[in-house]
Amino acid sequence: MQYVMRKPLAVQLQIVLLCLLHAFAPLFALGQAPVPKPPLPHVASGTVRRFEAFPSKFVAPRSVDVWLPAGYPAAGRYDVLYMHDGQALFDSTTTWNHQEWQVDETLGRLEASRTVRPTIVVAIWNNGALRHPEYYPQKPLATLDTAVRRRLVQGVFKSPPLADNYLRFLTQELKPFVDKTFATRPERDHTFIMGSSMGGLISLYALCEYPQVFGGAACLSTHWIGGWGTDRAALAAGFQQYVQAHLPPANTGHRLYFDHGSTTLDSLYAPHQQAIDAILRRRGYSAANWETRVYPGADHSERAWSRRLAEPLRFLLSPRAKP
Repeated sequence: MQYVMRKPLAVQLQIVLLCLLHAFAPLFALGQAPVPKPPLPHVASGTVRRFEAFPSKFVAPRSVDVWLPAGYPAAGRYDVLYMHDGQALFDSTTTWNHQEWQVDETLGRLEASRTVRPTIVVAIWNNGALRHPEYYPQKPLATLDTAVRRRLVQGVFKSPPLADNYLRFLTQELKPFVDKTFATRPERDHTFIMGSSMGGLISLYALCEYPQVFGGAACLSTHWIGGWGTDRAALAAGFQQYVQAHLPPANTGHRLYFDHGSTTLDSLYAPHQQAIDAILRRRGYSAANWETRVYPGADHSERAWSRRLAEPLRFLLSPRAKP
């Protein structure tokens, strides 16, 4: 004789209800208000054009905002500055921490005074949870001890490394679109890249991997330590080894800017920046094409980066800077 174990009536009713909710969920969704799209940033000068869910075969879609200076396209052809963490550049009322880089205010003022060449900014939004694996330089991972690499990828990235595909997206998909859509100077000597923290790492990596595409990089508060655990020294050493091997020669016309503060996360960067500086000196870089600045008291925040943004902009984009 077989015995059938019957579920209590209350449990059976819960199962039926879950099945009904699953079956009719699409109908319920039709009556819901659509999720509002993030507003365009309010800018003090110029205008912003947004390209939502920019498609890519290399990385997940993300928004791209393009800042066009006042008067565009009256200046003819424009230099292009590619910037990471694009949602934090223009408007503090739309950011998670209510801070911004003030790119529109600073670059707008510098362009109006002709301190820098006419330039548009391509603000590439980061991809949230995948920001770390997209921004951490991929090839230096190969130099790390297996255990260190595993802890970084599994414990911090929680994803396979994505930086090489992120750079393919920038160079093979986004840049051709920007050059086709806007009045740009597409040549290397008029194409630059900038970021902070992990964005500083990926900016230097982009210059090393694509020296034929980018003529200069600005790396603010560069997160040389790569993570926050006991592997910080190993991660910094791995990237230094990569830079030593892949930095473009000093006579190729590339320009490099670095800086850091002295508080919060920035308090950890000085010895690692000094190691990078030593590599640059050995490779023949000088004040003509390289600058490293230290800002005592500055912390690791968009507010701090906004206060000194004019310096890397002048260094990369000054009419006196030889392309």
